[in-house]
Parts: sequence; C-alpha cells; structure tokens
Amino acid sequence: MENFFAVANQFAQSRKLIDIQAFGNGNINDTFLVTVDGSGERHFILQRINTQVFRQPKLVMQNMRTFTEHVQNRLLNAPLDRPWEVPRVLLTKDGQDCCTDGDGSFWRAISFIEGCQSFDRMQDTEQAREVGYALGMFHNLIGDLPAEKLADTLEGFHITPRYLQYYEEVLAKTSARVSPEVNYCLQFVSDRTPFAHILENAKTEGKLPLRLMHGDPKVNNVMFNIATQKAVSVVDLDTVKPGLVHYDIGDCLRSGCNLAGEETADWQLVRFDTDLAQGILQGYLSVAKAFLTENDYAYMYDAIRLIAFELGLRFFADHLAGNVYFKVKHPEHNLARALVQFKLTESIESQETTIRSIIEDMK
Repeated sequence: MENFFAVANQFAQSRKLIDIQAFGNGNINDTFLVTVDGSGERHFILQRINTQVFRQPKLVMQNMRTFTEHVQNRLLNAPLDRPWEVPRVLLTKDGQDCCTDGDGSFWRAISFIEGCQSFDRMQDTEQAREVGYALGMFHNLIGDLPAEKLADTLEGFHITPRYLQYYEEVLAKTSARVSPEVNYCLQFVSDRTPFAHILENAKTEGKLPLRLMHGDPKVNNVMFNIATQKAVSVVDLDTVKPGLVHYDIGDCLRSGCNLAGEETADWQLVRFDTDLAQGILQGYLSVAKAFLTENDYAYMYDAIRLIAFELGLRFFADHLAGNVYFKVKHPEHNLARALVQFKLTESIESQETTIRSIIEDMK
C-alpha cells in the first residue's frame, strides 16, 4: 500500500490522499479507486498497466490522449442533446501522462465518472437499447478521426485468424489433458476453422472498411447515470485502435445477450437472448445508421457469431498454454470460460434465421 500511495501521489497534484481501494474486475490491468481531499473531483482511477499484454504502454497513452481530446473537441463544438462523458487522462506533477515505480511497473491515472455504475449483466431490453446507443455514439464520435492517427498497440488483436494460428501452434507443442470438456473444445474449434477468416477476408476484399474501434465494448464497460439510468460513457479505452466496427458489434452482443454471464459454471445452460440482441441493435442503429454501409449489415450476423467463437478460442488456447494471458482463479478457469463462449456460439448458430431477420428489419 505504501507503494500505491507513492504512485497515486504523483497524480494527486496538491490534493491529500485519503484512501485507495481495488476497483472493478478487469482481466488484464490492476485498477484502483483513489479518494482525495479538497475541492473539486474527489476520486480518480489509478491503473497499473499489464506490460506483458500492452508491450508499448507509452503508445497506449498517446492513443488515449489523441482520441479523448478529439472527442472532447467534438462535444465542445457540437454538443449532444443528452449528457455524454469522456474519461480524461490525468497528468503527473511533472506534466507526464504516466509514471513508473521502483519495480518498473507502468502507472497512469484517469478521471472518475461520478454518480455512475456499470452492470455485468443486462437487466432488460431498455438497458440493452442504452448499451447499443452507447456503442453507436462511441463509433460516431471517433468516426471522423482518421484511423492512421492511432497506433496499433495490440498487433493481431481481434484478428481471428491470428488467434487460430496461435492456437494451432500451442496445440502442436502441448499435450492437452484429455477430458470430455477438452475433447468438446478441440472438436468445436476444428469444425469452425474455415469460418475464422470471414471478416478478415471481407476487409482484404474491400467489402468492410478500416475504422477505429473500441476493441473491448463489453456491457460492463458502459457507464450508466445512477439517477437517470441512461448510458453516459464507454470506458476501458486501452484497446481503441484501427480495425473493424464489426468486432465491437459482435463483442457487445456476445457479452450482453448471455444472461448466465461469462463466469457461470452451468455452461450447458448458456443461451443467446435474441430479445436483448434486438434491443442492443435498436440502440446502436439509432446512431450508426448514418455511417453503416450495405456490406456492414451483410456481415453483422457473422460478426456476432465470430466474436463469441474468437473469445472461446482465446480462452481455450490460454488454458492449453498454461494460463499465460488471462488472470485465473484456478487452473481450469480458462477452460470453463471457453466452454461458456463455445456454448454461446452454438446458441447463436441455432438462431441464425431469427438474428438475420432482426438485422434485416432494422435496416
């Protein structure tokens, strides 16, 4: 704790530190809520960036400053008809956007959005519409920022064929402990190997344009105002980079339409809720219709199916590799996570006609 206070003090400016508490349940970075004394904002977020994942943390910060300043300027020049918050990068006493401690750990601080909460699971279709609106607004606000202005800080991130290649490399040099669950996963991936290339092929063929994407628009990264229950921000901005908005659309629906949650032990009961999917897409398209093309709609179902498969593939590969990427609570944790995502993929596949009809009716 002494080290945490020393680091937090770098970002506190002249304010007195009152408390530091662990915050959130992210799988990658270590996040803390800092409470300070004095007038003005009473809290800020302090994060230790996982440099095993984000190997160029200074580029992550450069990206964050570029697009948050861009969005802040857009909102200043053309205010929305409802509140919207953009997390701000806080500077150290030396005017830097990050600092390192004695152990070489990389730290940064971000403004805290007061009076807000997030949800790990969707409550109802109205909340689903708000989540969709939030993602659509996020895409809208960064849509006029040229993709080349941001560095690709996670090369290969949300490139499904890359994850498949890594999985095959791990499988070739690892002896998977045989079990019914492992066998299910092995067969599941094998059956869908050709499908892994569908979005990247569309990008290569010029059917889907390169845009800026959030990269991790899970439901719990959407902040809701507690009083109004309206979405006011999208947070967790480390993964914003050039890519396909389809990865965001797929990830948002993947996380939002699984009421059992990503960590459920009852993976066989996991299903994709099409009512919530309809709500998310209604909210998203209320903003996104302005910039989506015919091809964007054509690949929307594929995106929803692919991202559930992709995350399951990543969890399963990490399980086989010895849990080197995602934080785990027990040795079989990533296997359990993979089973949830694969079962969700199955549920999406079984409702393809319904999901495609929902998309078609909203065009």
